[in-house]
Amino acid sequence: MNILSNLLSQPRSESRPKRQRRGIEIKSAREIEIMRQSAKIVATVLKEISELVKPGMTTADLDAYAEKRIREMGATPSFKGYHGFPGSICSSINNEVVHGIPSSKKVICSGDVLKVDTGAFYQGFHGDSCITIAVEEVKPEDAKLIRVAEESLYKGIEQVKAGNYLMDIAGAIEDHVKANGFSVVEDFTGHGVGRNLHEEPSVFNFRTREMPNVKLRKGMTLAIEPILNAGSKFCKTLSDRWTAVTVDNSYSAQFEHTVLVTETGYEILTDRTKI
Repeated sequence: MNILSNLLSQPRSESRPKRQRRGIEIKSAREIEIMRQSAKIVATVLKEISELVKPGMTTADLDAYAEKRIREMGATPSFKGYHGFPGSICSSINNEVVHGIPSSKKVICSGDVLKVDTGAFYQGFHGDSCITIAVEEVKPEDAKLIRVAEESLYKGIEQVKAGNYLMDIAGAIEDHVKANGFSVVEDFTGHGVGRNLHEEPSVFNFRTREMPNVKLRKGMTLAIEPILNAGSKFCKTLSDRWTAVTVDNSYSAQFEHTVLVTETGYEILTDRTKI
């Protein structure tokens, strides 16, 4: 799930001393192990949704399935009730960029570009991930948008290791997106994740001097999530106060992983290929 700059983080547990640098938490070995479990729950749900989604289903069907499976695995949905959000997933279709509210009136159709974003809260820690699903056969230009969005995520992840910087991630994502003729959405960013669904630092998908270029340290956990538009980078929020759409009605795609910074590289905690 993305965070608007003016949203507040969830209350922090005071069960242990804070170990922070510039507000950034470094997770202990025990905390990382718990996050592996919360992330595995998220990865499992998204993998299952990618396999069961079909035309005629509604986004409310997917939401109900996600909540049921998250709870069956001993966790609670991170998104449900977060700043008043009503669903366990964000389900955004075609020109909807992020934060689409699940609805029984929103029917999934063949050719749709469907973004499904979800999180799980397990034993005090969150996992967070998003996929974009091509529903049956999509247009070639939409297939390319989805492919480049996923590629850009891994381009960013490849820059993750202790000693590198946030702008190494941002630059790799931005360069790949622009080289393929798409635009990077700048209204939303990735973020730290752990005890809170959204923590410091903001993880940009484009080069900027808006925030400090933080050095990555072993034990950081980041939600990296490039969002691409086929046309303009600009978005607007609908009257439901959640759903962001493209201003020019172009399609959008997004992928996200929860990633652990290690001494020599990274570990993708929400890796669906290991389920």
